[in-house]
Amino acid sequence: MSLLCGGTSEEQDATDEVQKICDEVKPHAEEKAGKTFDVFTAKSYKSQLVAGTNYFIKVHVGGDDFVHLRVYKMLPHAGEKLELHGIQTSKAHHDPIEYF
Repeated sequence: MSLLCGGTSEEQDATDEVQKICDEVKPHAEEKAGKTFDVFTAKSYKSQLVAGTNYFIKVHVGGDDFVHLRVYKMLPHAGEKLELHGIQTSKAHHDPIEYF
């Protein structure tokens, strides 16, 4: 996976690591969206190398509904802390993952 600093990667299938990130930020995503998600399955993602990594993740939340998450993962020496920086709701499977 080649990354340019500041640019996002190509969209790729979600990995176990990306699903773990989603699992960890799910309560924060539910709080920001104002609803509970029975399903929360990462489907695909893009990443952006900054002073850490931004993950833009497409997440299936049940039925035909998806959300897009922006999660920041700090560099390892900072404790690998995750922060949910944004959520876009009312997304569909075919909606591309965009920077937000």
